[in-house]
Amino acid sequence: MARHEAPGSSTAAGAAAAAESPRASGAAGSSGVGGRAASDASPATPPPARAVADFDRAVSVMKAGNAQEAELEFEQIAATYPRLAAPEIDLGILYRRAGDLDRSERALREAVARDAGSAVAWCELGVTLRMRGRFHDAEDAYEKAIAADPGFAPAYRNLGVLRDLYLGDAPGALEALERYQTLTGETEPVRGWIAEIKRRAGKRPAGNAPASAAAAAGNRGA
Repeated sequence: MARHEAPGSSTAAGAAAAAESPRASGAAGSSGVGGRAASDASPATPPPARAVADFDRAVSVMKAGNAQEAELEFEQIAATYPRLAAPEIDLGILYRRAGDLDRSERALREAVARDAGSAVAWCELGVTLRMRGRFHDAEDAYEKAIAADPGFAPAYRNLGVLRDLYLGDAPGALEALERYQTLTGETEPVRGWIAEIKRRAGKRPAGNAPASAAAAAGNRGA
């Protein structure tokens, strides 16, 4: 399923586009049918074996690129197992990929209603809300993802990009991105983003960090 991927762009706008993509903030496939992040200290009750098998089959269909069939599979699982958040998370991602943000939001709100402790569900909801231009609602969703699992790194990255580019909150963005870097150990391009925010704020970047995100990407051969 969707994984957290580093952006390949040398611009802040490109970084934002990557953070908003369906692959930016994790997905149900990375946390199992329970829909919680893997590091959650209080996992949900294990789902029935049949639900796991059905979900795995739907994931395989999705990976194969058959979005329509995958939607039908996930919709059936969601109806059959009304307490599972994971199928609604993946439906939200599929609908978003198809450009249907209304259905994406509905599915992801259903996911967090089913499991309010799912950092993955809250983070994916934040992505959809950002794409709808509802920046403060997206910020709230990312913050709820972090509250659900303070170790869920994708939420910090998406929150940092959102605050910097869309909310004009450089200090908040810097805090989120530095936490993301601490959790992941990632150097590029996040070090460049941090350095650029500090440069704009008139702060001297620490160590030998590049002076801008463009420089960071350039060092990677982007």
